[in-house]
Amino acid sequence: MHTHTVHSDGTTTVEQNVRDAVAFGLEGLAVTDHDTTSPFDEAHAAADGTGLEIVPGVEFSAELDGSSVHVLGFWVAADDADLQTEMDRLRNERFRRAEQIVEKFNGLGIAVTFERVRELAGEAPIGRPHIARAVLETGEVADMQEVFDRYLADGGTAYVPKYAVDPVRAVELLTGAGGVAVVAHPGLFGSRQQDEPGLPTEAIEAMVAAGMAGIEADHPDHTSANRDHYRDLAAAHHLVVTAGSDYHGEAKENRLGSATTDRATVERLRDHRG
Repeated sequence: MHTHTVHSDGTTTVEQNVRDAVAFGLEGLAVTDHDTTSPFDEAHAAADGTGLEIVPGVEFSAELDGSSVHVLGFWVAADDADLQTEMDRLRNERFRRAEQIVEKFNGLGIAVTFERVRELAGEAPIGRPHIARAVLETGEVADMQEVFDRYLADGGTAYVPKYAVDPVRAVELLTGAGGVAVVAHPGLFGSRQQDEPGLPTEAIEAMVAAGMAGIEADHPDHTSANRDHYRDLAAAHHLVVTAGSDYHGEAKENRLGSATTDRATVERLRDHRG
């Protein structure tokens, strides 16, 4: 219930993900690229005749107090004007932000070029993983994780704040487009400078009041404490608990199918559709 492709910052195609999901024995696959509905038709076509159910979705970029909050929107209507207008703006802002991040790396003595970043992104909106791969190619870091830990994570030395709506508005846009909103990996919210990272309870409660239906408590990068905390919070607010691999191909270590959501839970989510 959480995968990416070359339509955003993944390294695999929609067809590859569908093929791997079928081989893995999954019943369904949520296609949730960042701030775009462009892979929807391609995903349905790739899955045709396989028996694999495609859940069309997006991972919508929001921000709270200078840190990223990502909200998954399942079954959103690709032709919703308000959602598309906001996603267009987000993608345009990503371009200028990427230029500024590259400038910061150059100022730190790392000779990454924006031209190379654009080549790696291809037709997809430029994301931090594209920049990280370009930095890795310079030989100045050991791996992708080091790029994020030292430079690109919220508060890192090459981090640049981005334009984003607040999480409540993100929920409103996704549900307004007929979708079901689920906050993604809330335990990853916040910077390394914070004593207690994790999306605050009051923020989640505000999102619930706006119509959010679930929490992605089971995520490969969540600690056991994260999982327990957000499961308890979901129970207290009658939210659906989902699991997602957050698969990005070679851009992350997370494997397709490493965190799955059972059929009964998917149907509970589907009942929340607008």
